[in-house]
Amino acid sequence: MKTVTLAVACLVLASDAFASSPTNSESESWRKWTQVGQAQLTVFLFDIYRSQLFTPSGHYALEQDISPHPLALSITYQRDISQQQLLDATLKQWAKLGYQKSKTSEWATKLETIFPDIEQGNNLTYVTDGSTGRFYYSHSEASQQLIGSIDEETFNDAFLAIWLSPETAYPQLRDGLIGRNQ
Repeated sequence: MKTVTLAVACLVLASDAFASSPTNSESESWRKWTQVGQAQLTVFLFDIYRSQLFTPSGHYALEQDISPHPLALSITYQRDISQQQLLDATLKQWAKLGYQKSKTSEWATKLETIFPDIEQGNNLTYVTDGSTGRFYYSHSEASQQLIGSIDEETFNDAFLAIWLSPETAYPQLRDGLIGRNQ
């Protein structure tokens, strides 16, 4: 169950709120950013996903705001995870972080229109400017496609809090992502 919760937390995606679709160069620009850190999520003996955090500078600013600057959270899954498992795990993580159920239910409804069923080897990447963000999905690292966006800063921060909040359920994963284990 923790496996599903973790996997879901990694894949929270949002609605197609951006009016225009990004150009190929915009959607790929984060790939030129420097890696801050990386982490492996393993529950019991099961590998769930590998995650990486990227920023333009290669540093993550520890501030009250979860996303004070542009960053990209990239997750490559090592097992199949259904859309429902992702949603359930995301909701569970938000509950642990203390978010109001009325708000998380609203966000989950939006994510339901975005989250795909995940197969082993698939990648989800969330790229944020610090206030809003876009989700990219790929079957291979070479071909990413925009699948949704978050246009509300509170939602953006709540999504990233699953991995980056000091109160995350997985502090060692957070430490790896923000470069403390490097």
